[in-house]
Amino acid sequence: MIDADTFLTASHCTTDWPDNVRFYVSLDQDVQAGLDAAEKRYPGDPAAQANAVAVQGRAHTHPDYPGPASDPHDIAVVELPATKTKTRWSFTPATLPTAGQLSALGPQKLNSTDWTVAGYGTREAVNGPGGRTHPGGGVRRKAPVTFDALNDAWARLAMTAPQGNGGACYGDSGGPNFALIGGRRILAATTITGDTPCYATNVTYRLDTPGARAFLSPFVQLP
Repeated sequence: MIDADTFLTASHCTTDWPDNVRFYVSLDQDVQAGLDAAEKRYPGDPAAQANAVAVQGRAHTHPDYPGPASDPHDIAVVELPATKTKTRWSFTPATLPTAGQLSALGPQKLNSTDWTVAGYGTREAVNGPGGRTHPGGGVRRKAPVTFDALNDAWARLAMTAPQGNGGACYGDSGGPNFALIGGRRILAATTITGDTPCYATNVTYRLDTPGARAFLSPFVQLP
């Protein structure tokens, strides 16, 4: 959440769906357990199951998605009913970065910054008799990551376990990557992609760029 009624996500999470699709947002810690219980309570009624654990909203996808690698425009929001969302969950909206904040810090300072990724996705690949599997999913988790590289649209974050890192994986797309800057936890970027087994790199879309800020400005007050 980036304000009282705006949920931030990725364009590839809100596109390629049927025209009659409905979007729901849940801030529960364990969404999967809630869905499992709702399936038993409302068998054969997916709308009732969704309403049991989430709030329905309206998705807005960046109109220029998909764009080039230099700026893929992989950013979207879901607008939610503020009163209903506040009644259901207690939360503090994330703090967005100022314009060009990551560029101003530069690689050296970003490398010494504490980074944290969060999401509801699966875990890194496990090798088994049938090949690789990705266990878990549906439960909000967080993990430390470290800075790797910065370019015009992307912040690449290292997920290498020997360095004490965790990371993002399938189902974490659109989720937050926080950087501790000046004593404040800043929502610096969102998870977009990474390596197939989820061992090495989390490729995240920067939120301090002109393109990201131009898209977000109609929905949230920018710092």
